[in-house]
Amino acid sequence: MKIERGAFRTRKERGEWAELYFMARAAAQGLRVSRPFGDSSSYDVGVECGDRILRVQVKSTMHRRRDTGYFNINLHGCTQKQYAAGSVDFFAAYLIPIDTWYIIPFEKTGKSLYLSFATDGRREKHWEYREAWDLLKG
Repeated sequence: MKIERGAFRTRKERGEWAELYFMARAAAQGLRVSRPFGDSSSYDVGVECGDRILRVQVKSTMHRRRDTGYFNINLHGCTQKQYAAGSVDFFAAYLIPIDTWYIIPFEKTGKSLYLSFATDGRREKHWEYREAWDLLKG
């Protein structure tokens, strides 16, 4: 999906769009999705998986770092603190310029406050989570 630079006025607006796009892509994969009411939940989207709801926190970026070629995505909220264990099951990281999703289990993020994505194949350490929608199917 081609998104023009400047399409979003704020990061919040971009984040809301990314959440909607995640829900559309997940539904296209045959997943049932829901959104918690309000902004006070620790997650953005619920995904039905058998008899439970997986909590997904959606993150996105439009920028690739010029010095490294990596995309960076912050894994913290406005408090600049790491998400608490048990508050999120997955991060869905969307790299807007290359229209690519990474579905990463919370426990694979360690104590990181951000993730870096090298998408050239040689240095890509998150390759197994690239478009890994099946992880949300149980």
